[in-house]
Amino acid sequence: MILTVTLNTALDLTYRVRSLRPHTSHRVAAVAERPGGKGVNVARVLAALGHPVTVTGFAGGGTGREIRDRLAGTPGLTDALVPVAGASRRTIAVVDELSGDTTQLNEPGPQIAPGEWGAFLDRYGELLADASAVALCGSLPPGVPVGAYANLVRTARSAGVPVLLDTSGEPLRRGVAARPDIIKPNADELAELTGSHEPLRSTQDARRRGAHAVVASLGAGGLLAVTPEGRWRAVPPARELGNPTGAGDSAVAGLLSGLLEQLPWPDRLSRAAALSAATVRAPAAGEFDHAAYDKLLTRVSVTAA
Repeated sequence: MILTVTLNTALDLTYRVRSLRPHTSHRVAAVAERPGGKGVNVARVLAALGHPVTVTGFAGGGTGREIRDRLAGTPGLTDALVPVAGASRRTIAVVDELSGDTTQLNEPGPQIAPGEWGAFLDRYGELLADASAVALCGSLPPGVPVGAYANLVRTARSAGVPVLLDTSGEPLRRGVAARPDIIKPNADELAELTGSHEPLRSTQDARRRGAHAVVASLGAGGLLAVTPEGRWRAVPPARELGNPTGAGDSAVAGLLSGLLEQLPWPDRLSRAAALSAATVRAPAAGEFDHAAYDKLLTRVSVTAA
């Protein structure tokens, strides 16, 4: 099974409005509620692709119960979330249907007590025994050490489990130094890590800092990968209009599934880019338009970088 770690789980709310205008009232055309947080989104896409997946991290309060209730109906997905006293957060995405833009509001997570962090570390070690790969995804809630992901990367490597890291800021900087197998930053996260806004240069720099392979999400520019086997850019045929929330998480799911299926890197990148684009067409993060994915998979352009 694939293990995904979401230390800051969320209940994702998506509002769709005709046109988002500041300082006015809006009638919401549609509302979607889904269990969320980056690793949860990755897990739901993996389950939809047919890969058994286990979700761990933290869940607490009424929001946490709602997250777990909604996960319970997902075929192929096992809930191994660790309960905490504080309430899990909510995230709100407001989709402007006229422009196609999305505005995101993310609440802070619950305060994690030292004993709760210790309970998670014990559970993580147990779950790694049955894991074929692990994804460490998203922000850290208050109370979790800033070097948490570096610790989790080292634990996975000691267990012989391939690990993908998808986070930002200081947790990413420390996590990269622990030598994860793959990191998947977006353009802003990559620039913050390396100080460079030139994609190829910054991706190569990120790899020199410790990551075995780096796959950067460049929005409409697709994916840029620097690996021991080579460098590639994967670009969908056209920019998709819709809600981009969760597109990067779907790319992570594509990379992990391709890793387990031992696909060559260009095929992994085609899958990741197609899933990412198909997610933009879906109503909420953690989902993708299956018909669009099947069509895009054969139309993604993968070239040497």
